[in-house]
Amino acid sequence: MNQRFDIIGRSPAILQLRELALQVAATDVTVLITGETGSGKEVLSRFIHEHSRRATGSFIPVNCGAIPSGILESELFGHEKGAFTGAVQARKGYFESADKGTIFLDEIGEMPLETQVKLLRIIETGQFQRVGSSETISTDTRIIAATNRNLTHEVAEKNFREDLYYRLRSVELHLPPLRERGSDILMLAEHFIREFQRKHGIAFEGFTQESGELMLRYPWPGNVRELRNLIESLLILERGKEITPDILEKHLIQRSRHKSLVHEPGKPEKIEMHLIYSSLIQLRQEIGEIRQMLQQTLMARQPSGPLLLPPSSAQPPAASAPPPAEVTPLEELEKRAIAEALAKFEGNKRRTAQALGINERTLYRKIREYGL
Repeated sequence: MNQRFDIIGRSPAILQLRELALQVAATDVTVLITGETGSGKEVLSRFIHEHSRRATGSFIPVNCGAIPSGILESELFGHEKGAFTGAVQARKGYFESADKGTIFLDEIGEMPLETQVKLLRIIETGQFQRVGSSETISTDTRIIAATNRNLTHEVAEKNFREDLYYRLRSVELHLPPLRERGSDILMLAEHFIREFQRKHGIAFEGFTQESGELMLRYPWPGNVRELRNLIESLLILERGKEITPDILEKHLIQRSRHKSLVHEPGKPEKIEMHLIYSSLIQLRQEIGEIRQMLQQTLMARQPSGPLLLPPSSAQPPAASAPPPAEVTPLEELEKRAIAEALAKFEGNKRRTAQALGINERTLYRKIREYGL
């Protein structure tokens, strides 16, 4: 079995998720996986497939958001020769190719309504028709769908069929964001280090304890995907040398600045939180640099011989150390952001969760945690 798609982590949420995934894998029930972008939804779907009776069959991932809506139906269900301009020969679709296997429909919330009708029929009857054909084809394909959208909201907005939504979520598995998984962050980092050491042939000296603690504090807006990309960048760009907090902060600041240039429609509050955190990291780095410069300046000013001043019995008052720069803890920033959002939306939990870019379950937990 391909261990590359094991579920890595020991946090309570991940252990429970793994147990549920193994239970689900033993059946053919349709599964809906929810979670933020980059949280590992495809890895979870492959884990389910590889522990099912269909493990010897095909696993076909389809990103519904990456295929233009005009050709998604043809890609999924196939087409006959001459069905449309450019259809010079008949072609099988993904559902035919995935017979006796599993099809993974990622970003299911992006699927056009007209295609959703055909998908609903496959779930209910196991039958479909190629584009341009009246012949009915049967398929024995397990469907696992995934989304980072709030499908309940999409149903209310008439962007997603309600009947399809309830058929898809026969079983719903939620992947928690990386920032809520505690020490799983370091376990995943070790896994990726081993992977990229083998891939690139680089001997890695590891992380210092302080840099490991910094990784635990970082909010990981890009989740597991961001962590994986960061580890590969660190190994290659730093040539395997030990990663100190200064090195790690430099890379995190660069990545946060890059993310701030990427337009993320509908989530301005989430972008602001990322910018706040990157600013805090940069502030800490700049404070450290200023402190080092002051120390070097003071050392340079130390006289090599006795001072040419008359002795005095009165001792000057000792210079007090400057107070440390005050930095608001991340927990306080998060609490303020949630309180302000709740006030803005007059206590509406659904709208507050959407504005903050989190799910309602997480919002309710944070409200209890902060006593809001």
